[in-house]
Parts: sequence; C-alpha cells; structure tokens
Amino acid sequence: MSRKRINYIIFFSLLFLGFVGALALFVPDFFKKRIPPVAEVQPFAFTDQDGRTVTQQDIAGKVTAVNFFFTTCRGVCPKMNNNLKPVYEAFKGQKDFLLLSHTSDPEYDSVPVLRRYADSMQVDTRQWRFLTGRKDSLYNAARRSYAIDDPNNNLQSPADEFLHSQFIALVNREGKVMKIYDGLKANEMQELQRDVRKLLEK
Repeated sequence: MSRKRINYIIFFSLLFLGFVGALALFVPDFFKKRIPPVAEVQPFAFTDQDGRTVTQQDIAGKVTAVNFFFTTCRGVCPKMNNNLKPVYEAFKGQKDFLLLSHTSDPEYDSVPVLRRYADSMQVDTRQWRFLTGRKDSLYNAARRSYAIDDPNNNLQSPADEFLHSQFIALVNREGKVMKIYDGLKANEMQELQRDVRKLLEK
C-alpha cells in the first residue's frame, strides 16, 4: 500500500473520530437508546381535593408522576405514597413538576376524604394533587392513558376488577408516558428521581 494511501486512511479515520467525539460532546443523548413512549395521555377531567377540576391542560408542559391508590388501603398504597414523598421533596417548589394521585375507590374517596388524606401527607396540594371522578373514567385512565394496569383484565366492563396498582407512570412535557416504575422498590424510586430531573432539564 502506498504511503499516500496510508495517509488518506489515517486522515479520514481521524476526521471520523473527531466527528463522533463532537457528537458525544455537544449532543449528550445522541448515543443513548431511544425508548418509545409507553402510552399517551388521553383527555380527562377529574376533581381534586379542593373541589377544583383538573384536566390534561393542567399537565401540559409539565413533567408529571402519576399513580392510583385509595385512602382506606392498608397494604400497597401507604408504602407507595410514602416512597413518592422523597420524590415530591426533591422537586418541591419546581413549577414544572407535578404529582397526580388518583383514587381507585371514588365511591368512598370523596373530595373531603381526599382533603383529609392530603393534609395527612403534609404536602403542597398545588404540586401534589389527589383526584377523584367517575369510576369508569378513572379506571380507563389507569389502563389507557398511563398503562399501569393490564387493559385485558376485563374488557367487557372497564369499571370492574382494577383496585389499585403499585406502579407509577412518568409523563413528559408532551403528555407521553415515558416509563413505568414499581413504587415499592427504592431503587426504582431513585431512578424516577433521576429521570424526572433529566426531563426537567430538556
């Protein structure tokens, strides 16, 4: 192989490496695997602990963590919401971060009941809102919008079967569910915090 040809190979190899290096430097997420959204939030209208209507417009442009629980639950729910508390504390006062906790027992969890529960959590309810509404709408949101319950559990009657879930959905600013986390696992709650921070920085 001629000396000139070797020089060309070296030159273009260095050029390519420089290009790759520039991508890594100026586009930090370029080499990260793109994960397609899990689901997309559908239009909704629920009522929060203060009797105010909350719709999809309230989460537009915000990073939102979403879960389902009920106030009389003595098993999964208290642990899940207690595990969410450090996430709330980490982003407390961050106007572009919101938590939505929906009841899966709207027959019992009225607005006053949710207000008492919110008070017991000692959180700013402008940032962590507790929602109730029609049972079928709540259950469909869990399944269709946030993908935290199996939509095949009961296709004939979507208002039945689902009671609550330990899973938490992370929604980006565009209303797309980016990932689902197990609210009972400390490592996944730490991962949720990291992912919230990344989405807020975008």
